[in-house]
Amino acid sequence: MSTLVFLEHHGDAIQKGSLGLLSKAASLDPDTSAVIIGSGVSGLASQAAQYGAAKVFVADDASLSAPLPQPRVDVIAALVQQHGFENVLFGASVLASDIAGGLSARLDAGLNWDLSDLAVEGGALVGTRSALGDTIVANVGWSSTPRLALVRAGSFEPAERPAGGAVESAAVSLQDFSGKATMLDQAHEVASGPSIEEADILVTGGRGLGAPEAFSKLEELAGHPRGGGLRLVPLPHPDRPDGQDRRAEAVHRRGRVGRHPAQGGYAVLADDRGDQQGRQRPDLRLQRLRDRR
Repeated sequence: MSTLVFLEHHGDAIQKGSLGLLSKAASLDPDTSAVIIGSGVSGLASQAAQYGAAKVFVADDASLSAPLPQPRVDVIAALVQQHGFENVLFGASVLASDIAGGLSARLDAGLNWDLSDLAVEGGALVGTRSALGDTIVANVGWSSTPRLALVRAGSFEPAERPAGGAVESAAVSLQDFSGKATMLDQAHEVASGPSIEEADILVTGGRGLGAPEAFSKLEELAGHPRGGGLRLVPLPHPDRPDGQDRRAEAVHRRGRVGRHPAQGGYAVLADDRGDQQGRQRPDLRLQRLRDRR
């Protein structure tokens, strides 16, 4: 079984989701290869080697500076055809999803998406995905190779497993139509404060209660043995005349924090098992608080 993992990068760092997927792939196939595509990306190969890449293909060319999917489809399709990779894995993102869809069409290959786990059974890759509103988990496979897999964001945590990381340049030969699209501008999200990716408990607030002070019920839940100790912090909102945002932060005593905007009502999501890998969680509980007035 031969596996290729697409590593998405922002600036001079490979995305956490891509490194987590690479770690998982390397645990299933020690000879897993990775591909990095962009302009000025040669220095990222060492990061890939730290997380299990036995070989790192680097496509470094000025024509790949813009994060557009079609040129990346050209590069990956050529690698698959040249080296005969049986599995091509992508960590879900806007860019990776577009690349996976384009590659599926180009190679006439099957694509399974929204996967939360990967395994090898009988020498072949098997994926796991939720269905029916996340009420069941199903194992999915492919009827032919190459097998394309799009894995749900946050499914795997990066785990260092140093490998050979032999670097090989990947040829950049783009189709005529791949240059038809041009990126005029790119806006990067400016994030600050806590991230919901690290949260054990997620608290969302909307207009239902009218003010952060109405979170009193959550203060009661904070004292619950499974509440973990919540501290609610109102966030300023520049678009409101009073500067008040209807969101709140849930700060876990163990240092894990999270926030998320919502439009109606407040909710507390409590996962008894603390499974943050995107897998089936039948014990997930949802409690909604509404304005009683």
